Amino acid sequence: SPFLTPGPSLPYSLLPPLRLALPLPEELPSLGSRASTLLRDEELEEIKKETGFSHSQITRLYSRFTSLDKGENGTLSREDFQRIPELAINPLGDRIINAFFSEGEDQVNFRGFMRTLAHFRPIEDNEKSKDVNGPEPLNSRSNKLHFAFRLYDLDKDDKISRDELLQVLRMMVGVNISDEQLGSIADRTIQEADQDGDSAISFTEFVKVLEKVDVEQKMSIRFLH
Repeated sequence: SPFLTPGPSLPYSLLPPLRLALPLPEELPSLGSRASTLLRDEELEEIKKETGFSHSQITRLYSRFTSLDKGENGTLSREDFQRIPELAINPLGDRIINAFFSEGEDQVNFRGFMRTLAHFRPIEDNEKSKDVNGPEPLNSRSNKLHFAFRLYDLDKDDKISRDELLQVLRMMVGVNISDEQLGSIADRTIQEADQDGDSAISFTEFVKVLEKVDVEQKMSIRFLH
């Protein structure tokens, strides 16, 4: 299984591949359609600034969003997300879907949808020298790693416990590996990463372990035509 390829010495890569492929309608919505009437220019500009997606990507993602919005109420529920085949077959699909929703919310609007997708946007060369004083872009290395960390840290206590690591491992490898083997992979992973001896992995430790990993390649979004 590609998920269990050892890192430099780690038994388990802490960054599972999070590649989102989004099939998009080829035709841009015509001017009279819902998409362009509901997405006002100023909102489009704000989303563009906040997420870095281009005008045409936003319009096309909007038509994808409206096609998923079966209730036509401008928001998506978890069930709407479960209809995306690419997420349905992803072993971490439920965790990724979870990441779209704020604490206690069961609906996400278009802007929230775009903010989450922005974590997957590749960093382009011209962005590497961006304004250092401005807000950190959503697709920065640090934000991508925060996103991946949150897929593990379900109880939001800012560390990945052995149990949380085991849950994700089990999702990734399914039933091919015994509980005993999974347990020893989890123990060794924590042993390698844990620097302060609390038998868990903090965000700082998580970043340290992944310092040589190509996050860009593991977390990406492709627009399928």
